[in-house]
Amino acid sequence: MIIGFGFGSPFTAFLMLIITGFISYFLVKFIRSLNRKSFYLEDKEVTKEKRREYYYDQRRKAKELMDKYDLTNEEIERIIEEELKE
Repeated sequence: MIIGFGFGSPFTAFLMLIITGFISYFLVKFIRSLNRKSFYLEDKEVTKEKRREYYYDQRRKAKELMDKYDLTNEEIERIIEEELKE
């Protein structure tokens, strides 16, 4: 349903709706492309190094958590008992 607010005939209101839709679409598309270009202007080697550091850090955190929570059933039962005593 298209609602016109006193801008002439229904055809004019529909045409205005289509035109403003295209303008806003291309405006948003243009702004997004500017953000992507500024991201890609950064040196590729710097980007690779940042990603490498991020993934190595995530792997290190995962290993730490695995060491901390890799428990046997007996250890889990012992921890539960200790928590319930408190």
